[in-house]
Amino acid sequence: MEDTLFPTDKQNMVSSFLEIAVGQTAETARQFLQATSWKLEEAIQLFYVGNEGGAMTSSAYFPPEETTPHPTDQGSSGVINEMAKDIAGLDDVRAPLPVIREALYDDGIFYGETRPLPQGSAVVAFRNFEEENRNPTVWSSEQGGPSTTESSQDKLAALYRPPFELMHRGSFEKAKLTAADADKWLVANLQSNTEFSSHMLNRDTWANEAVVETIKTNFIFWQVYDDTGEGKKVCTYYKIESVPVILIIDPITGQKMRSWSGMVHPDRLLEDLLAFMDGGPKNHHTSLFNKRPREIIPKHFKKAQAVVETNEEDDELQRALAASMENMKHSDGSDSGDMDEVLANDEESSSLKKSVYPVLPEEPKGERNLICRVGVRLPDGRRVQRNFLRTDPIQLLWSFCSTQLGDSETRPFRLTHSIPGASKSLDYHTDLTFEDSSLSNAMISVTWD
Repeated sequence: MEDTLFPTDKQNMVSSFLEIAVGQTAETARQFLQATSWKLEEAIQLFYVGNEGGAMTSSAYFPPEETTPHPTDQGSSGVINEMAKDIAGLDDVRAPLPVIREALYDDGIFYGETRPLPQGSAVVAFRNFEEENRNPTVWSSEQGGPSTTESSQDKLAALYRPPFELMHRGSFEKAKLTAADADKWLVANLQSNTEFSSHMLNRDTWANEAVVETIKTNFIFWQVYDDTGEGKKVCTYYKIESVPVILIIDPITGQKMRSWSGMVHPDRLLEDLLAFMDGGPKNHHTSLFNKRPREIIPKHFKKAQAVVETNEEDDELQRALAASMENMKHSDGSDSGDMDEVLANDEESSSLKKSVYPVLPEEPKGERNLICRVGVRLPDGRRVQRNFLRTDPIQLLWSFCSTQLGDSETRPFRLTHSIPGASKSLDYHTDLTFEDSSLSNAMISVTWD
């Protein structure tokens, strides 16, 4: 057919093609017409089939003009399908493989190392370790999400936020070295990903203001999960069967001093920690050294020593009796009167000593920022606690201790603030308040003068 067409006929067919395929060039129209042996209808169909709407790209491939005529028995639909496949280039082309990106990580993520982790990792519920290592404030409830779902997740994460301000970042051995250098006991908390009690500890116990202040002042805190390398090592060494668990560890010897399993409420934990606030590990080892059993003395040496001591005591007793008999001869009745006067004066002085303490008001109740809690260890070993206002004078401590000692105890006593590594005696005549003396959540020891 191409041989029988005149140039004017071809130009008319190009113009007709451009009127239908708006926006195309004459060269594009000529290529499609040549591909279909200058059949206008088939060229238009090929244009729309091959380009899915007529968007012809400059990189499309067109076969060269055919020099031989098509067979007469081949239908127009077969030619269109073949040309569409050739132009699109889709024969036997498989789909590309999906892109997969993965990252390996180890236990270092728990100790402050910044390693890339997959976003939204499901290793630990409610935790994103990548953001946690880069910025611990990701747990803050003020960071709202763009949607309601993300906002609720942020609030849930903030509710079970780990105690970053208390945690020692490092391995178990580094935590023990730090605690030994600071002469403080090591508090180790092993948690589990599958136990909700672990999240309850973060929400209720480690977020309590009194617990936070007590641990910051007197202890070194270390937290780890039981499925990590460090966690497995601690579980094996201390034979831990259930988690979560809280351990008090001597950093010098590594000995386990005390343990709590499961959820521990703040009041119970504070009461149990009072025994470890009297002194640090070094004082503990010093007291153990002083309590060593004495050397065993042979029996025959004990008997000889007892005979010598008995003879010396008999001589001293005889001399004392002789001296007392001589004094009784020269004494008169005035001695008994002087003795009665001395006893009366002692009773007056003791009553005066008891009355100098100020009147103890009722125990305050209200906002925590206005109240401080003080623990007192009495001479008989009992431990008591009481709340005071931060603005109260510390003389009220003497009033409180005198009520706990009872009316029968009139001896003077002194108060000592137990600080790890040292002790500080409190002065009754000072004008300081509880806040100025830093006695909030402190342990005070009562000893006799």
